[in-house]
Amino acid sequence: MVADKAKKPKIVEKTEEEDSDQIDGELVLCIEKLQEVQDELEKVNDEASEKVLEVEQKYNEIRRPVYVKRAEIIKGIPDFWLTAVTFMQFMSHPMLADVLSEEDQKIFKHLSSLDVEDFKDLKSGYSITFHFNSNPYFEDTKLTKTFSFSDEGTTKITGTTINWKEGMGIANGENNEKKGSKRPLVVESFFTWFSETGQSDLAEGQSDLHDEIAELIKDELWPNPLRYFNNDADEDFDGDEDDDEEKGVDVLDDDDDEQDGEDEDGDEDDGEDN
Repeated sequence: MVADKAKKPKIVEKTEEEDSDQIDGELVLCIEKLQEVQDELEKVNDEASEKVLEVEQKYNEIRRPVYVKRAEIIKGIPDFWLTAVTFMQFMSHPMLADVLSEEDQKIFKHLSSLDVEDFKDLKSGYSITFHFNSNPYFEDTKLTKTFSFSDEGTTKITGTTINWKEGMGIANGENNEKKGSKRPLVVESFFTWFSETGQSDLAEGQSDLHDEIAELIKDELWPNPLRYFNNDADEDFDGDEDDDEEKGVDVLDDDDDEQDGEDEDGDEDDGEDN
């Protein structure tokens, strides 16, 4: 009796459509797993941000008495803030030249101290306060600008309404309307900045010069005003120029040496011909 031949398994060929469905399914599964990992990373990053804020808040409290000590020392240095702001204007941030007039600089001679203070919840905002001695320009002894952040990404901006003394407002940034005209007469001044209030939508990337002024004061001038008072902010730039000048001298010296060598060779050749 002849043994039955073993039946060969039937191979079902998959269509291209079935292969595509399998690949798509695997791809979707990978993307879902990747999204889970990204969500996990976001959670860790959020926790890290909260910890960073806690540390920053802690050290803000530690910095506060040091800032007070610094302010007391600065009061003994004539025109400290005027010098620092002026150097910041002309050397490091020329855009300030558009709003810092000669009259503004006269007022800054009466500036006794500057203070930048974050809200207890750092994400909520900060304030900038200028303290002035008695002066012939306005009645106020301090001018404050406050930036309050919302969870929606908007910033509410409030500022001191300056009580200008008679005849001083127009020349130093007060908005006034011309008779018979509805358009306000705006004289560009650093002190116009204090009258700019309202709300800006940071979520849409809206920003203007007045926002940038606040950022310059908070992030650059306030942490180390001595850097600007000593004119150190432009030190690196000057150093590069000095290096280039030294290199230029070396190149010239080398060229002179080569020229002298060529002249000597020429003299020797003339001597041999004779």
